[in-house]
Amino acid sequence: MKKILFQDTSLRDGFQSVFGARALTKDFIPAIEAARAAGITHFEAGGGARFQSLFLYCGESAFDMMDQFRSAAGPEARLQTLARGISVVALGQQPRDMIDLHARMFKKHGMTRIRNFDALNDVRNLTYSGQCITDAGLEHEVVISMMELPLGCSGAHDPEFYIKTLRDILDAGVPYHSVCFKDASGTSNPRKVHETFKQARKLLGDEVEIRMHTHDTCGTGVAQYLAAIEGGCDGICVGRAPLSGGTAQPDLFSMWHVLKGTDYTLDIDVAKIMEANLVAKECFKDYFFPPEALAIDSEVIFSPMPGGALTANTMMMRDTGTFHLYPQVIKAMAECVARGGFAASVTPVSQFYFQQAYANATQGPWKKMTDGYGQMVLGYFGRTPVPPDAEIVNIASEQLGRPVFTGDPLDIIEPGIPAARKILQDNGLPVTDENIFIIGALATKGGNKGLDFLKGQFSINVRKVEKKAKKAAAAAAAPVAPAAAASATGDYTVMVNGVRYDVQVAEGTGQILSAQPAAAASAPAAAAPVVGTEIPAPIPGNVLNIPVALGQAVAEGDLLVVLEAMKMETPIKSPMAGKILSIDIAKDSVVHAGQVMMTIG
Repeated sequence: MKKILFQDTSLRDGFQSVFGARALTKDFIPAIEAARAAGITHFEAGGGARFQSLFLYCGESAFDMMDQFRSAAGPEARLQTLARGISVVALGQQPRDMIDLHARMFKKHGMTRIRNFDALNDVRNLTYSGQCITDAGLEHEVVISMMELPLGCSGAHDPEFYIKTLRDILDAGVPYHSVCFKDASGTSNPRKVHETFKQARKLLGDEVEIRMHTHDTCGTGVAQYLAAIEGGCDGICVGRAPLSGGTAQPDLFSMWHVLKGTDYTLDIDVAKIMEANLVAKECFKDYFFPPEALAIDSEVIFSPMPGGALTANTMMMRDTGTFHLYPQVIKAMAECVARGGFAASVTPVSQFYFQQAYANATQGPWKKMTDGYGQMVLGYFGRTPVPPDAEIVNIASEQLGRPVFTGDPLDIIEPGIPAARKILQDNGLPVTDENIFIIGALATKGGNKGLDFLKGQFSINVRKVEKKAKKAAAAAAAPVAPAAAASATGDYTVMVNGVRYDVQVAEGTGQILSAQPAAAASAPAAAAPVVGTEIPAPIPGNVLNIPVALGQAVAEGDLLVVLEAMKMETPIKSPMAGKILSIDIAKDSVVHAGQVMMTIG
């Protein structure tokens, strides 16, 4: 029987697919140790959204996490991370020096293999990054990105397209250790998968390791894997309870069971892995599992949303109070894919699709061309599989003020290390390779979140249910005398979604006795209303930056506020010359569409 290799993706892609990549390292170290004791030797350990999320949501360094992962997994384990071609672990394009630094830093911090993919399947984007990975002494797993096209679309994402991409990789001389076909949305038809692997095996011969990666988002993951195995696949990615199925990878036990009676097997000790799963369940018993992460969503077939991006986006929609718009955004995403050139729905393009769909749903179709999607259709991330819709290209060029680009994106990106080094020096921070990469990978137009992290300016946003449950249990069990409950109260002012409330709470039980908007206390009673031009928020989002001050003179077109939603920054510029009469929001607060942010007069 052929033993099918497997990689445990629970503690990387599982985190991204279920928790929006928000998981604290200290919480899952016992799960790694238990998996090691159960005989698992190949783990996905970092990269992708797990690099960004640690700095943005967990208050941790991704490099420290990788060191701890290596220590817990042991020196012999194979640890894999993800890279996005020319974007590596950022959402934007990275320069050559940062791509090289990425490989060297991940090698330094214990990784064995980098699975390197390009959402556009533009082989140029895999060539330089693949060479850097190989030169750093890491295994380079080169990837062909897969998905199913929306209804009525054709011209790419069929076996012929994938095999042509594989031939282009071979003809370009891209160095590789293994080949992976990656379906981040889990939407590829199983028969298409089988035919692709059958042809790839014939082209590559019997010695090259060929793997497949998918998600169970629309319920076809196990069928895809079985089709791939029967077509010549050597290895698959699987999850384990409680981080398997749904938006995550198909479950290890499910695949083991499906292979019974075939010529293939997964070489596992069932009893030991059951024990490891119990440890993992204990590690995450206090985490919030979004319902959409655990469910099968067959409509994703028509709007290929990756499992790893779905919950990251729904988490952010919850943060900004727009989760009710999710069905509308997913529907709009199909048009973004159909008119965008058929780049695979995998990071960063999956985020570009979702951001544009979000903008179309909240601001009107194509009223706002988002930066990532616009740059993609204009060619600044490389060549899309088919030419994007001409109307969309024209809209992007007009709104972004950039022409169509047909060259190699790496040729027009300035080196990143000198600029990052200067930022560290100017802020009195240690100039280490790690810090240089953090600055480069987390830079945005509205600021630098890597710099914020290194300066200690970060918050932790990991959704758990443990505190709420414990308080509720304590309140229910606490014997409080009626007289004490009536007299022992506390008065507080709290802010919810940018609105202040006066709240009276019963001490000891935490029962809310009264709550009302604190409008009367927000301004002096005698203050005259501010008269001027109000600046409303065009979209819901987080206030990332307010580069102006009360009383400051501004010119027409000056930047007033930077909002962030779905990892997309929206600059708000002044419609007129004048003076800032009021600022009604605060940095890091949440605003709703139409909410007045400031007044100019």
